[in-house]
Amino acid sequence: MTDLSKRVLSGVIGVIALIAIMMTGGLLLKLSLMVLSIVALFEFYKAINRLDAKPIMLVGYLSSVLFLLSLYFDKITVDLIFTILMIISLSITVLGNTKTIKDVAATFIGILYIPFLLYHLIYLDGTKYMWLVFIIAFGTDTFAYLVGTKFGKNKLCPHISPKKSVEGAIGGIIGSVMLSLIYGLFFEIQPLWSLGVMAILGSVVSQIGDLTASRIKRLAGIKDFGKLMPGHGGALDRFDSIIFAAPFVYYYAFLFLN
Repeated sequence: MTDLSKRVLSGVIGVIALIAIMMTGGLLLKLSLMVLSIVALFEFYKAINRLDAKPIMLVGYLSSVLFLLSLYFDKITVDLIFTILMIISLSITVLGNTKTIKDVAATFIGILYIPFLLYHLIYLDGTKYMWLVFIIAFGTDTFAYLVGTKFGKNKLCPHISPKKSVEGAIGGIIGSVMLSLIYGLFFEIQPLWSLGVMAILGSVVSQIGDLTASRIKRLAGIKDFGKLMPGHGGALDRFDSIIFAAPFVYYYAFLFLN
């Protein structure tokens, strides 16, 4: 099987699994996001290790479990979770001799970056806005690739991702708006002009999420975060834009849409 065939096959399997999980929702969605967070944290911490930092990985994994439990127990709040994790991390730093404040900082950057932001998808579970996260993020990615490959001439951020172009970024925004408005018309999301604004801003946010992951990889000197999906990289490679898009869509929909 060729590399292209592996990429296509893994992509199709991934899309089918994603649709099944999102349509089922509930416990399956929550458990899937917890597992995804742990895998993505592992990839992130592994990359950070190359930057002379040693995150407390178990604390990061514990955060994903605690965020899941907070959905079922009202008394487990976000501030309580971060208090517990901070006490554990600083205790390890003080009592041990292998961790530093820099390691604690790297640990919490991973927690804020991955499970904290990613869990906003759960807050959209069962609503018509949940699919907008993927429509905006994946729509942007797809159209940016197609337009950039065909018309891309001006580099967007050559020091971060040399293959990305200004034309591709604009194409990604246009694709995001088109797909979002079609979805909005079908599901009667109002006001439609506000949905268009969401698609534009969401596309920009998604691309920033992509560039953020690319910047981390470039600093760490790696091509991909992992090999979870042949031809697509690791979990963080595939969900870097979703991580930024999920909280944006959640708060925008809550504030400005019906």
